[in-house]
Amino acid sequence: MKKAVLIIFLILILDQILKIWIKTSFYLGESHPVFGHWFYLHFTENEGMAYGMKLGGPWGKLLLSIFRIIAIIVIGWWLVVSTKKGAGFLLILSISLILAGAIGNIIDSAVYGLVFSDSSYMQMAVFLPKGGGYAPFLHGKVVDMLYFPLIETHFPQWVPFFSGDEFVFFRPVFNISDSSITTGVLILLLFQRKIFGGKN
Repeated sequence: MKKAVLIIFLILILDQILKIWIKTSFYLGESHPVFGHWFYLHFTENEGMAYGMKLGGPWGKLLLSIFRIIAIIVIGWWLVVSTKKGAGFLLILSISLILAGAIGNIIDSAVYGLVFSDSSYMQMAVFLPKGGGYAPFLHGKVVDMLYFPLIETHFPQWVPFFSGDEFVFFRPVFNISDSSITTGVLILLLFQRKIFGGKN
């Protein structure tokens, strides 16, 4: 269990430090290259799920936040049970990564609206603003900043519906929490026989 707690703690620390720095140091939409033209720090916010997907309106946002909290409870229970049963490292690692990512994003949704002013294209956010935060509990926006436009081109003219349109791979902007969840799920999928076959 100590390894799981350490993994979760390290991911949360890295995730929140980067998010808070971006939130208070970047204008919304501000972008800076890190490695050439294929990796940028690009500040954006989303009101919904990972990689910018969302549910409509404030009720959708509230339902998503509640779902995240329930998911964290279920995943946390799974981690405790798996640890007590002596599960192998790969399973503990994958659950820990998924749990850390889920907690990281719910922190944004639950708390950021209360403690930050709103970010805009003209003004950086302020921590603990005098007038209060930009949104009530569970209605905050998730901070994203990792952008990898590895391929930037246009669809050929012969492609139906998208003829000549811009094509970017990988277009979504995401954060460390999203990466943690994705990595945890990939470990489960790629090593499922080893994990659930009792050979890990």
